[in-house]
Amino acid sequence: MDIPALEGTVTHRAPSYLLLSVLAVLALASQHQLEPASLAPPPAELALTSAPQAAVEPEVLPEELSEELPLAHEHLSRVNHLARARTLRALGDLPGALTECRRALHDEHENIEALKTIGRLGALAGQTRLAVLALGELGRLDPDEPGPLLQQARLLVSLGEYADAILVAEQAVERDPEEPEAYQVLGRAHLAAGHLSEAILRLQQSVHLAPEHGYALNNLGLALLRANQNAQAAEALERAAVLLPHVAYVHNNLGVVYERLGRPQQAQEAYATATRLSPRYVQARVNADRMSKVASLGALP
Repeated sequence: MDIPALEGTVTHRAPSYLLLSVLAVLALASQHQLEPASLAPPPAELALTSAPQAAVEPEVLPEELSEELPLAHEHLSRVNHLARARTLRALGDLPGALTECRRALHDEHENIEALKTIGRLGALAGQTRLAVLALGELGRLDPDEPGPLLQQARLLVSLGEYADAILVAEQAVERDPEEPEAYQVLGRAHLAAGHLSEAILRLQQSVHLAPEHGYALNNLGLALLRANQNAQAAEALERAAVLLPHVAYVHNNLGVVYERLGRPQQAQEAYATATRLSPRYVQARVNADRMSKVASLGALP
């Protein structure tokens, strides 16, 4: 370091330790000036870490981060994570495929293929929450398409989050008021939440738009059954059984409504059909056994 002023003030008779002390002080001062720059992280690191930490409470940070879609990672060279995901999916490694899709989202936050893959595979891999988040993001990226929101609402119902499912399904109805499946999903969410009048209304709207919608008819019949409107329930479930002859639970529901209407023979036949279609359907087997006992007791003097 060039210090001419200092050297000019020191004579040849000054003790050598004095010069050494001054140089040490100057070295410490220069080191102190460099510390703030050496401790500051680079701008890219700040952009990646500061926002999530500021938005999440410290005590719930690990749980929230586990539900985030992008999965942080580091590579020495560019990696095609979607190609890896396709390979892992073909091999049956669904969790591995989801991991690669999440890494792809870390590289490109609006990667449509990665989001769609997570939306399809999340529930199958036991990570329904990830699928819900991915479908919500797809719905945000395409504000005119109701499909991702309908899938998201179905998954929310499966998670028992009925209020959120209703809100999402209502958004889907707003996006396409002529889509019968939107009313079917909304009605199903209301039915799961125990809102019978709302469920019946929405399912009737679905059937009005699509009279051959067997699943909407089944859910409408179930809602009417729970509302004790048994005659209307029988009509809806009979139509559903014709449209969905191989769906066991439709025949089981039809057996219940026949039993309520005092038609034991038809109820027994409906339960038998349900157990034949699905031998492991426990509720149908219980109903069929009960009706068999009722029939045998009715034959006694």
